[in-house]
Amino acid sequence: MEILWFLAAIAMFAAVLMPFLRRRAGIRQVAPGSPDAADPDAYGFVRQEELDIRLPGPDQDLLDVLDLVQRTQDWRAAAQLLAGTPKEGEVRWQRVQAFAGAASLELQQAPGVGGAWLRDWRSQSPKDAGGAQVHAEFLVQQAWRSSSAGADDFRIILEEARSVCGEAALLAPGDPVPYIVELAAARGLGYSPEQFDQVWAKIIDRAPAHMGAHLAALHYWCEKWHGSREEADRFATAAAARAPQGSLLAALPLFAVYEHLPEVNMVRGFYESAVVKTAMEGALFAAHAARPDDPMLAHVRHLLVLFLVRAERWAEAMHQLVRVDGHIGALPWTHSADPAAEYAVYRALAVAGYEANGGSPATLPR
Repeated sequence: MEILWFLAAIAMFAAVLMPFLRRRAGIRQVAPGSPDAADPDAYGFVRQEELDIRLPGPDQDLLDVLDLVQRTQDWRAAAQLLAGTPKEGEVRWQRVQAFAGAASLELQQAPGVGGAWLRDWRSQSPKDAGGAQVHAEFLVQQAWRSSSAGADDFRIILEEARSVCGEAALLAPGDPVPYIVELAAARGLGYSPEQFDQVWAKIIDRAPAHMGAHLAALHYWCEKWHGSREEADRFATAAAARAPQGSLLAALPLFAVYEHLPEVNMVRGFYESAVVKTAMEGALFAAHAARPDDPMLAHVRHLLVLFLVRAERWAEAMHQLVRVDGHIGALPWTHSADPAAEYAVYRALAVAGYEANGGSPATLPR
């Protein structure tokens, strides 16, 4: 089995690497271990097998509580952490997603018994707003993970998720998270634009600059769901235009471009087109202007890595990599069956391109 995984990883690496090898950037394929081989370890990057795919960036309090909850199956530490997490910020949404994802993965690994701590949380403290939010998000993740979109069981689970979202909203007036969870249910259940806008209005009233909410809403307006390229671009551009100073909403058009990328397009010219370059520059500006501790900054940096590598802007890609390496639970890597391997391919390309153009660990600013 190990050799099959190894061969699959080599094939994926070659598929991504070959278009770049043909260009004039000076990258050439050499045997692993060769003195001429680019070495990510030289930059202090985390080894592939040690990359954390649970989170986009560091949140030690969350990781400590997750470890405690999963080790003891006692939900109370999770409830306490969410109770102390401000409801209007991005961190609460990310923590709700993380707890729900952990319970969903436990259930997948141990059907019938996994995630028992979440069931206990809901049964023992039914009026806890955090528990209701995690339960709603858990159901959404279960629907997408275990069923096919449009299937009867898929709709049944999402209908239940919508019901729990309503409970969570009543338990925490003013908290946007229950409505953000409902956005994913709305996409799967096929809300009409008018129904979707009603949910969206409740979010905007509570957290008008919430980046996570905008990303969730963007999916609805994409061509593969209930909108079009034009509608997704219009939504993203409007959000970026009204973004307050220092907001990462200025990066939203790049996410709209990503959602409509061709299945296979490694042509450098595409990434130098006016639309893509404008979106990239907006995201770079947003990343530069954002607070260093903005919890959504890692999301923007991870997506920039993909676009900068494909555009062969090696030094800029490295600038992002040194700031996000270690945690990779974000787009575009989470769309892969093996996020760590996908990320490692792009990281290796960035290192190779950087060194082929005269860069080295000594010349890379930190």
